[in-house]
Amino acid sequence: MKVLKGALIGCGFFSRNHLHAWNQLQGVEIVALCDSDKSRLDSMANDFGIEQTHIDAKTMLGREKFDFIDIATTVSSHRNLVELAAAAGIPVICQKPFAETMADAQAMVTACEGAAVPLMVHENFRWQTPIQAVRKLIDEGAIGKPFWGRFSFRSGFDVYRAQPYLAKGKRFIIEDLGIHILDIARYLLGDVALLSATVQRVNSKINGEDVATMLLTHACGATSIVDCSYASRRAQELFPQTLLEIDGVEGSIRVDADYRLTVYHKVQGTRVITVKPPLQIWAEQPWFNIQDSVLNIQAHWLECLNAGTEPLTSGRDNLKTLALVESAYASADNNQAVQIL
Repeated sequence: MKVLKGALIGCGFFSRNHLHAWNQLQGVEIVALCDSDKSRLDSMANDFGIEQTHIDAKTMLGREKFDFIDIATTVSSHRNLVELAAAAGIPVICQKPFAETMADAQAMVTACEGAAVPLMVHENFRWQTPIQAVRKLIDEGAIGKPFWGRFSFRSGFDVYRAQPYLAKGKRFIIEDLGIHILDIARYLLGDVALLSATVQRVNSKINGEDVATMLLTHACGATSIVDCSYASRRAQELFPQTLLEIDGVEGSIRVDADYRLTVYHKVQGTRVITVKPPLQIWAEQPWFNIQDSVLNIQAHWLECLNAGTEPLTSGRDNLKTLALVESAYASADNNQAVQIL
């Protein structure tokens, strides 16, 4: 099997998870790193034994040929980097949020499609073990046709310590976290036709919203609630677990605390399944659920590259999730529902 050679752009907080996952997967090797911060770049290269380093992405892509690049930078740099990759004919993975605006997102998708370059957004929450288990149950008809759902991520975890920039932006929880939960809702119940949202800023030390509640009407007729909070003080801190409920015409699915999945069918009765993700050797509490999903989505990328198929979280697919984020802010600003489809 051919070993795919990749380059990682961005050596910040989350990129370590990317590199650990690439190291664990077979048939791939990250051969180059790029970051404008030389000290951070050298530290990451030393930790992972990567000899080739660059401080400028354009120079790197002009000199070297890679099978793909993995962009793990902040959102403001995404369009330039994706368009550089497209111009060089290099397949690209891009971290979320994919773009600052829908216009930028569409431009990146158009650039990659025009160059026949595969593009995947690193939208990894749907690749978490519990979410994949729920999707499998729905596909198997375990609860019949779903008609209602709730997807909840409520925490008081100090996310600002490792990522201080999260406290500075005018937009926060919908753009950074809600995008994941909205994508889960899309993945499990289908595209959204109508959305309304309310937001709050409970923590006075941040600039953006840290609580959001969204009501979704899906194209299939189902209704769901997506609620997110980084201001919730709970007896049991569940970060970074997503809890969910889905009701179908023949039963229901619940994912409760500590990865306990309960599926009930009106004839077959109740099953309780543990859907706790594996703790990878490089992972840590409490992040292991997200870290395992990084491994899963990157494995999916390799499968798609080798097979020549479109990733489930392609750039074009992610336009639909980004549209929900933009619609949520518009709804909250204008205090009215937003038509999506």
